[in-house]
Amino acid sequence: MNMTMQTASRDAKQELAKRAWPLVVAFARLGLGALIGGLIAGGLALAGDPTPWQTAAPWWIVFGTLIDVGCLVLITQLARQEGIRVIDLVGLEKGRLGRDLLLGLALIVPAFILFIAGGMIFGPLIYGGQQAPAAMSPLPLWATMFAVLVWPAVWALTEDVTYLGYALPRLEARFGRAWPAVALVTFGWAVQHAALPILPSWQWTLYRFASAVPIALGLTLIFRRTRRLVPFIVAHWALDLSAVLMLVVFQVPAL
Repeated sequence: MNMTMQTASRDAKQELAKRAWPLVVAFARLGLGALIGGLIAGGLALAGDPTPWQTAAPWWIVFGTLIDVGCLVLITQLARQEGIRVIDLVGLEKGRLGRDLLLGLALIVPAFILFIAGGMIFGPLIYGGQQAPAAMSPLPLWATMFAVLVWPAVWALTEDVTYLGYALPRLEARFGRAWPAVALVTFGWAVQHAALPILPSWQWTLYRFASAVPIALGLTLIFRRTRRLVPFIVAHWALDLSAVLMLVVFQVPAL
């Protein structure tokens, strides 16, 4: 009897953990961003920097890759438990690659509109009629090269696998309905921006969250119709690369 009860208890705990992991993944990037950003700012403070948060902020597009590494390690382990690989979540198919690339190019325009709209709407609302500060700023040459060549590709892949490839379909299965899954993924995707970069300012935190809601919701809803992740990775990469080029390389003033 005791053995049966112990087995049932273990099975129940495993099932609970299995059902909870998609929710954990949906908010993992926020936690990792806050942790890594806080550690870097803390190190700068210990080194005597009078404004550690502000000094660390521009570097999030460099140390942000550590967030990606952490998420990929977590999702790799979870995927193995399901008998699949991360590449299976991407859904890369040679026979559909051409169509996926074309769809990705087509998604760039609506993604850009949603991205710009979020900033233009919520920036003045939160900052009292003024536009919010840019989330990126110039870096040394080596860091700029990293931000151009490495960060956009790794970030786009990992972010889209995290929210659209892993969390969304499993939350849909968990709730049996679309809207709770869409709401949680949208919230998790948008709120992670509050730590990108993390700053001790309620206006900045609220702005980064609110301005990301339109694009997070829009892309989540579009993905539910297509169920093809590769086009979203392509469009996301192009969007992030253009942001780095404009704000970090060419230093175009933020809209």
